[in-house]
Amino acid sequence: MREDALYYHKKHPSGKLETVSTKKVDSEWDLSLAYSPGVAAPCEEIYKEKDSVFDYTGKGNLVAVVTNGSAVLGLGSIGPLAAKPVMEGKAVLFKKFAGINVFDVEIKAKTAEEFIAFCKNLEPTVGGINLEDVAAPTCFEIEETLEKELNIPVFHDDQHGTAIITTAALLNACEIQNKKMEDIKIVFSGAGAAAIASARLIQSFKVKKENILLCDSLGVIYKGRARRMNPYKEEFAQDTKHRTLKEALKGADVFIGLSVKNILTEEMVQSMSKTPIIFAMANPDPEILPEKAKKANPRAIVATGRSDYPNQVNNVLGFPFIFRGALDVRATHINEEMKQAAVCALAELTRKSVPESVLKAYEEDTFQFGPDYIIPKPFDPRALLTVAPAVAKAAMASGVARRPIKDFQKYIHQLESFQSESRGFIRIAINRIKARNKTSSTPKVIFPEGAALKILKALNTLVPEKIMEPVLIGEEKVIQNLIEKHHLLTLKDIKIIQPERQSNFKKYAEEFYKMKKSKGVTLKEAQKLMARPNYYASMAVHLKDKDALVTGATDNFRNSVIPVLRTIGTGKRHLLAGVNLVLLKNRILFFADTAVNINPTAEQIAHITLYTAQMVRHLNMEPRAALLSFVSFSERQEENPKKLREALQIIKKQDPQLKIEGEVQADIAVNEGLAQEIFPKFSYKQGANVLIFPNLDSGNIAYKLVQQLGSGEVIGPLLVGIKKPANILQRTCSVEDVINTSVLTALKVHVSRDLSK
Repeated sequence: MREDALYYHKKHPSGKLETVSTKKVDSEWDLSLAYSPGVAAPCEEIYKEKDSVFDYTGKGNLVAVVTNGSAVLGLGSIGPLAAKPVMEGKAVLFKKFAGINVFDVEIKAKTAEEFIAFCKNLEPTVGGINLEDVAAPTCFEIEETLEKELNIPVFHDDQHGTAIITTAALLNACEIQNKKMEDIKIVFSGAGAAAIASARLIQSFKVKKENILLCDSLGVIYKGRARRMNPYKEEFAQDTKHRTLKEALKGADVFIGLSVKNILTEEMVQSMSKTPIIFAMANPDPEILPEKAKKANPRAIVATGRSDYPNQVNNVLGFPFIFRGALDVRATHINEEMKQAAVCALAELTRKSVPESVLKAYEEDTFQFGPDYIIPKPFDPRALLTVAPAVAKAAMASGVARRPIKDFQKYIHQLESFQSESRGFIRIAINRIKARNKTSSTPKVIFPEGAALKILKALNTLVPEKIMEPVLIGEEKVIQNLIEKHHLLTLKDIKIIQPERQSNFKKYAEEFYKMKKSKGVTLKEAQKLMARPNYYASMAVHLKDKDALVTGATDNFRNSVIPVLRTIGTGKRHLLAGVNLVLLKNRILFFADTAVNINPTAEQIAHITLYTAQMVRHLNMEPRAALLSFVSFSERQEENPKKLREALQIIKKQDPQLKIEGEVQADIAVNEGLAQEIFPKFSYKQGANVLIFPNLDSGNIAYKLVQQLGSGEVIGPLLVGIKKPANILQRTCSVEDVINTSVLTALKVHVSRDLSK
């Protein structure tokens, strides 16, 4: 993990952010508009009318994430320079989840006064400020002062983001446990920024202050305590005889942990009310593991900050959408009413029926409001469409909005444009596999190139996910030395085999001989071939000893695919093809064929299209296919347009429900506006997502150009038409490519099992 993380951040270009122009600067005229002399015009307009800065610049969609590195999550006071990767990561989340641009700003500010002065000078530049990883109690003074003195939103996510998600989850947990907010008794473990902000916010929802006990490392915060106190802790000092967390928890309804791992014991859980609510949110290890809390009291509702348990309290459900709503109405502040609106929006969203897209993303039959579903999932796309409008409305109602929204339905449609189909694509696939592994055996995936470092590094990332049981082929000593040398600690127990030393080697050779003796293969030749890793791995999949294989990282495509074809073979259409997934900012495209068929016939193009459409459906998307040519809907008799028209007729007969157009030029296929303008009777309004090329030259050239020159990520090629799950990597593949292909191969195992039922 550490080595992969370092590589991820270091590979060119370094870091996670870059600045991209939103306007073309491709000519002298463009340059004169972007800079001198044209830039003078907007400057003059802004000088005359200050608010026009939002019309002529990016200020209205720009947030500064500011830190001094004094309280970085899990790392402590590491300083501004070391905190920069975290702030860049925060910027990525803003952009990914809400389309907000960010400048990450790490400053050498040791005092609150220095920090405040710097932020005040940022006001002309940005539309809002997100304070991040600033130690308490300084963070309170900084935020309170900036809130008073600036006319842009200021939000300390460590405080209020955590408070908002926690309070939303608490509202729902109390409803499920039949507890009234005004009656519950709450004990906090932790008295830092997040705990105090949460304690303040939950009072807005009828929780009585006298029913809240805060505990820090010294125990209960009580009236008269002298050690390690400050005005913010003093605010919650209670007149109580309790002095320890254990004493405070007796009879308590709610435990909210924002402290350290394992501080909550099973005995403490048993001492709480009969239906306790336990939020153990220390990261990465909670105050108590959910299984231990449930063992202590099966009626407990448990939430953590982790994704591998139900009820993940994750700040990404809050800050991107809160800022989105605040920026879109040009709010001067993020006030209490806006925070409360975010709480209510998230709480209410949890109680609504969950759409199929979210269920499929997590491979669940249902998410139903209840003990294991008290807060929306982080990848629920409805969070943006729910929270941002709620925050915007609250800003308008409370009088801090400078540009009210008139049409909220139109606004929600605009928000949808911020969402990316490709966001979390591989994570969603991993979640699906994990869910299926609960009811079906974990896919056994064999990797013939066991000594390839790219394979080992990829598996070092994947093994902890527990989505597959990998098997490596190669010299055990060589592989173990690589594992040790590169500190690939998760692979220490990975299974490593050598074909000739396996008890099934003779059986595999004899089976291959039976399959190929009519083609002139002798038993001796079969044995020699079976000693080769790709042949052995392919036979393991053919005979169902393994579920799938991934190869190709160290050899060319042809050498890698021949053993697979000779052993596993193709399906009923007797055709193999390669499909590349191109993940762009706002869409996913499927390019086919990019790897196998040099000049396919009309029938082969039809089969390639049908296989690709099937792949798209298995990934829970609707295919919209286009047969690409140099002309659109012509009667020309050249080879490519003619065979595409013939292919179209075959496809329509075999899959009448498939939305497809052809032959059509590429720009018209992918540009829905252009298509509707020129061909109003197009069978789909959105652009095509399945692009079928007339030959291998065009398909291979197209995806490689996109891969090298475009901004999208390319996955594949993935094989379609093969009898059993197998994929061939490119010899130039990266570790990320291996990860992506391996995940999708494991997912295909479950899909294949479904199809065989």
